Amino acid sequence: MRMSQMFGQTLRANPNETEVASHQLLLRAGYVRQLGAGIFSYLPLAHRAMAKIAGVIRSEIDAIGGQEITMPVVHPGEIWKESGRWYAIDESLTRFEDRAGRDMALAMTHEEVITDLIRKDIQSYRQLPALLYQIQTKWRDEPRPRAGLIRTREFTMKDSYSLDSDWEGLTRQYRAHYQAYFNIFRRCGLPVIAVRSDVGMMGGRMAHEFMFLAPIGEDTLFTCDHCGYAANREVATFRKEVLPAEAPLPRQRVATPNTMTINALAALLNISSAKTAKAVFMVATVSEEQTNVEKFVFAVVRGDMELNETKLMNALKAKALRPAREDEIRAVGAVPGYASPIGVDASALIVVDEAVTTSPNLVAGANEEGYHLSGTNYGRDYTAHIVADITAAAPGCACPQCGEPLNAVRGVEVGNIFQLGTRYTEALGATFHDRDGQERPVIMGSYGIGIGRLLACVAEYCHDADGLILPVTIAPYQVHLVGLAGADDEAAALYDTLRRDGIDVLFDDRDERAGSKFKDADLIGLPIRVTISPRTLESQSVELKRRGSKNPPDRVALADLPAAIKTMIAEMHAEIAATLKEEPFQE
Repeated sequence: MRMSQMFGQTLRANPNETEVASHQLLLRAGYVRQLGAGIFSYLPLAHRAMAKIAGVIRSEIDAIGGQEITMPVVHPGEIWKESGRWYAIDESLTRFEDRAGRDMALAMTHEEVITDLIRKDIQSYRQLPALLYQIQTKWRDEPRPRAGLIRTREFTMKDSYSLDSDWEGLTRQYRAHYQAYFNIFRRCGLPVIAVRSDVGMMGGRMAHEFMFLAPIGEDTLFTCDHCGYAANREVATFRKEVLPAEAPLPRQRVATPNTMTINALAALLNISSAKTAKAVFMVATVSEEQTNVEKFVFAVVRGDMELNETKLMNALKAKALRPAREDEIRAVGAVPGYASPIGVDASALIVVDEAVTTSPNLVAGANEEGYHLSGTNYGRDYTAHIVADITAAAPGCACPQCGEPLNAVRGVEVGNIFQLGTRYTEALGATFHDRDGQERPVIMGSYGIGIGRLLACVAEYCHDADGLILPVTIAPYQVHLVGLAGADDEAAALYDTLRRDGIDVLFDDRDERAGSKFKDADLIGLPIRVTISPRTLESQSVELKRRGSKNPPDRVALADLPAAIKTMIAEMHAEIAATLKEEPFQE
């Protein structure tokens, strides 16, 4: 491609309202342009890069048995109602009516559609296992698009769906995707880790996220350097300190004026915060008979811990949570700052963390201004509707596997995998007949990679002060040919020669100064730069330089250039291949 003919142009300054390096660089280098909040056009350079990413993905998913299909972007609302997600998902799912007044939705994901295909086309165990995938546009009405392609509303995604007759088959396909994902990200030049994650709106019994560790990440992850444990904050567990056993003490009313926080209470009574019970008030939205209702939730955690709202939502099977208002708190008989479940109205849904149930003689609120109760014990003084792990991990907490301190890091999710099981196939009636003729639901897995986000993360990771440094596997072109004034005819002839040799070349044939051409070459970030000028032609040679190298350019004879480029490209591919390895499965 000649740059004089290529659509799009580079920008000298960072555009306004760009928060992160990848957003700035992809705009400045002429890869993308923004249409609206979270909505982008992908110009020729980005289109080619994303096509190469898609090629990497296709090769890895095909290698584990994938068959590519394409499913619709617009879905009838009925299938989302069958699964229950029409009622469970918030405004992120864009709903509308067609001209006949029928409910419709824009695809944010395709579990319902793939399940509809299964129930129409799968009848027998002989048709299983299967693996279907697509690379396609999706729409999610994000409330806060940010960081360029990191969080958009319209995006291109690879989503694959495994279909099995038994759980063992799902485990095999899930682990095959686990390894394939590491291969994909490493082939794209991006280091990632896999962490256990919340199943969220997808449902199912297990999920992993593939995380690019970076300060711009929205997710907090907890990792252990000693044993390799890794989990998203939403589901991270930790070893909770077990308090010494004590005989239950009588419950006593203790004056605690102006003591509305755990720290103040512990200081006043000269006790550890672990000897207190903390009350957290929430209102949960849950679905009952396809209707959303709100329920007041009284959550109790030990005073040395914090509530994890995601864990609480999962324990409640809730659609949403919000903090309770003071009037709602007082309506159940609780007093803010001095509350406990003891004596509250029966309408309150009480959820207690597991550590509270084994911690004796805690100090808790008396539901009376200025007073607490000492000697409270779970089981004797109050019980819960739900007992679960609802506390949040924190840096330094003991690893659940080995007991060493956990680290907190930030990360960007670039892929996810879910063991859906029969979550959708039971809801939509996607069944098959097994060897004994019994009708059983198909067992599913779902696996996603955001292609635009992956490109953005590579840009975030692979750049320097001058611009992008894209890996050879996904760069839009392999070579940036820079022809300087006075060598126009020779540069054009070299361009044709390299193309005939099967080398992808971007040819800067513009009437620009040498400095501008070099700046744009660095900004665009192709792996190899070739410079031809009157000075190099004096020795019938060119300058050959690898992007990002600190070494001066090599001088290569014109006749030897195609072979030298192919050798350099092969070396780059070998470097990528050396990163591919078998990855132990993170339970």
